[in-house]
Amino acid sequence: MLTKRARYFQLTSEYFQVALGIVLASIGLKAFLLPNGFLDGGVTGVALLIKTQVDINLSYLLILLSLPFLILGYFTVSKRIVVKSIISILGLALFIHFENFATITSDKFLISIFGGLFLGAGIGIAIRNGSVLDGSEILGVFINDRFGISIGKVILVFNVILFTVTAFIVSTEVAMYSILTYIVTAKVTDLVIEGFEDFIGVTIVSNDFAKIEAAIISQLGAGMTLYKGRKGFGSTGQKQDFDIIHTIINRIDIKKMYRIVADIDEHAFIVEFDVNNVKGGVLRRYLNKKKDKKIAKFLAENQ
Repeated sequence: MLTKRARYFQLTSEYFQVALGIVLASIGLKAFLLPNGFLDGGVTGVALLIKTQVDINLSYLLILLSLPFLILGYFTVSKRIVVKSIISILGLALFIHFENFATITSDKFLISIFGGLFLGAGIGIAIRNGSVLDGSEILGVFINDRFGISIGKVILVFNVILFTVTAFIVSTEVAMYSILTYIVTAKVTDLVIEGFEDFIGVTIVSNDFAKIEAAIISQLGAGMTLYKGRKGFGSTGQKQDFDIIHTIINRIDIKKMYRIVADIDEHAFIVEFDVNNVKGGVLRRYLNKKKDKKIAKFLAENQ
């Protein structure tokens, strides 16, 4: 099992990486995009667009525009993710407010490429550590839950509207360069988080499968399917008659899941794989052990 010191180190590492993501995103915004009037997609892009028309501090705009999405997130994703995201967005706003980066280049093409690169890297690192710097992902999750429209399509429509408005209000050229910035940001974000999908599949093999099952339900709220394992052989020798845990979770919950398993069996065999499409199940509507009597009874029997 992980010691308190090890768990503290993991949490410190996560928040350090989120801080790094904030710094990188700030460089992309203040050293490239903001001085040249370029936009990105999502909530950040809306804030930048408003900034080109009204003399309001970008930090205030980011916080103000993020509030509705964070409220949606409270009902859509876990509270832990919302809290982390609030800290991240506030950190980004404060860093942008107090830090002034010198403009690195005036070349519009380089501004689009490197602005998107730094911003995408920052967003990607934040997502990998259970946080978001832009609320458009949360909007996508919310609409997907309510209407079944994919998150990618929601974000695409959001940005098509944003860049269309930019073409009319600012200029067609700025809109075109902003689209290039958005494409670079999206691709770099995907690269940093290793092909970010909404969900990820996990298979767990452990002698302590019953404890791990109960812990995942109680601490993560994820549903699962158990397969019966008849016989196997691994680093701990031969095993017989054991359950194999198969579950689908949100990618930004993956580190927490690893901590849950390691606390019970640090030698557990875990296979992680991408999931392209999922239908049915609980997924984002996490199990509620307080309201479901069957779940409460199961946890009581296994704790």
